[in-house]
Amino acid sequence: MTSEEHRDPNSEPFMPPTPPMSQGPELDPQDAADNPEPRDALRRSPRQEAKRKSTPQEVTGNRNRRKASANVASPEARPTPTTPSTPTTRPARAHGVSALVRAALSDLASPSAAPLPPLSRPRWLRWLPHVVVCWIALGVALAGADDLSSNYHLGSGLGTVTGLAQGVAIALALWRPVPAWWLSLAATAVAAVAARSHMAVGVAPPGGLDWPWSPPAIIAHAFVLFFLALRVPTRVAVGALSLSALTTYFVQGLIGGQVYRATGLLAVVVFAAVVLLGTALRGRREARTQLVEQASLTEEERARRTLLEERSRIARELHDVVAHHMSVISIQAQVAPHLVENPTEELRENLEGIRQNALEALTELRRVLGVLRSENPEDPYGLGAGTGAAPDSPQPTLDRLDALVENTRAAGLDVTTEITGEQLPLAPGVELSAYRIIQEALSNALRHAPGSAVRVELWHFPRGLQVRVVNSRPERPAPPSPGAGHGLLGMRERVAMLGGTLVTSETSCGGFAVAAFLPRNGTAPTDDDSTDDNSTGPTGEETP
Repeated sequence: MTSEEHRDPNSEPFMPPTPPMSQGPELDPQDAADNPEPRDALRRSPRQEAKRKSTPQEVTGNRNRRKASANVASPEARPTPTTPSTPTTRPARAHGVSALVRAALSDLASPSAAPLPPLSRPRWLRWLPHVVVCWIALGVALAGADDLSSNYHLGSGLGTVTGLAQGVAIALALWRPVPAWWLSLAATAVAAVAARSHMAVGVAPPGGLDWPWSPPAIIAHAFVLFFLALRVPTRVAVGALSLSALTTYFVQGLIGGQVYRATGLLAVVVFAAVVLLGTALRGRREARTQLVEQASLTEEERARRTLLEERSRIARELHDVVAHHMSVISIQAQVAPHLVENPTEELRENLEGIRQNALEALTELRRVLGVLRSENPEDPYGLGAGTGAAPDSPQPTLDRLDALVENTRAAGLDVTTEITGEQLPLAPGVELSAYRIIQEALSNALRHAPGSAVRVELWHFPRGLQVRVVNSRPERPAPPSPGAGHGLLGMRERVAMLGGTLVTSETSCGGFAVAAFLPRNGTAPTDDDSTDDNSTGPTGEETP
């Protein structure tokens, strides 16, 4: 019976029959896709074909297509996925363990390591630990070579090589601890496996040999692990310790010997102790380094904050000067139309615009002043109240220098003043900055040089003002002070704002000197000013 007689006409449209070929019935393309079998399967015997059709696993291509169409037509008929009976956490756990093993091996494959802790000693003493370690390495190498050659009967060749390798590993650990650890572990494993054949009764000494770790090998590997833990991350040191313990278990527990004194447990305990010690020292060094870095960052942040506060204080102090000028502009613009006969409407509008702009600028300055108020406006310099630091009071000038000096004398300093030259008018900002520089210098002397004698010198030149404040050696130690030299930052900001120069240094007698030169108009002097015939004194005297 041919294949056309078995075709179900209800399943799909009837196709004209294809004449059979000599190779056998042709397989439908869809059936071939649903039932991917080799073409040679069509050449089965009738018995094999009947057996294949009797199995429930074999289905025809048409039946598969009918089932697929039924599944598409009714979603409820789709089979629900079955969950595997075995737990899925086991492969994930195995994958995690393998990932840890690969990470540990990759760390131990890298020869990089952190440098040894620096020693704050003279240069010739810094190499003393290296020399001591090299002598220990030489002693371990000689002792190990002799022990392996004579007691373990490894011969002069293999015993000498393995013993020297253990000693070289100690010296190499000073520069490359990871390769040194591999060398020490490999030398010990080779020596233990080679000595196993000599531990039979009658060959080994009474009581057996120390195996698999000989005493020189334990010392060498302990030194190597210590330097390793001191210079690599903790996970690398733990990985090296674990691999050393696994090697010990493999050699002693799986290979074993006949007559020996087991040293595996002792060696692992010693190795764990030295790794713990090295890791603790490394953690202590890293913590100290982080503390130093944090202290440095804190100091930089404090200096930056102090600088910003000083700039805010300068801006607040200059507010009065700028506000005064803006007030004068506003008043002049308001009065100007009354000073002109029959002013034009355009002139009135321009003057009114100038007045309005001046008033708006003055309002904005007052808003900025409210933002820039300090937390302690009554005494920002630590010299006590009444120094003209209140934000609502007029900003001080050199006319109030005598009051500042008297206030400092009352605090316990011997202050003298000297003024030289003709006192020409100075810009308000110059007088304010000169006053604040003297105030800060006196505050520093009061804080850091108690009981000293202070001399304040003022030189008036046609090009500007030179200020110099010098204090002598303090009579008694200064008490702890929260200041850290940040007042000098404020001086530099004030001088740089006016285009002047500032020099601060210690004196030969143990005191401190502050010298500043401020241009008269608050701007840096030009080349034309330097050739002024009315200048008093040489240029070098004007610049401190």
